[in-house]
Amino acid sequence: MKDMKAHLEKLRVQIAECEIIRDLATDRKKRELFGRLAEHHKVLAGEIERAIAAGSEPA
Repeated sequence: MKDMKAHLEKLRVQIAECEIIRDLATDRKKRELFGRLAEHHKVLAGEIERAIAAGSEPA
């Protein structure tokens, strides 16, 4: 469980970093890429949050 919480925190940092890069990017493709990466990390973070709430690590 401790590992999952640590990974969740890393994902949250990565989400914030991707959103900052997305917001500061002047290139449209770069904005889109980092927007997609942020959304992907949000999905992963949600999965970990659900696993933590369920009290079990996924196999």
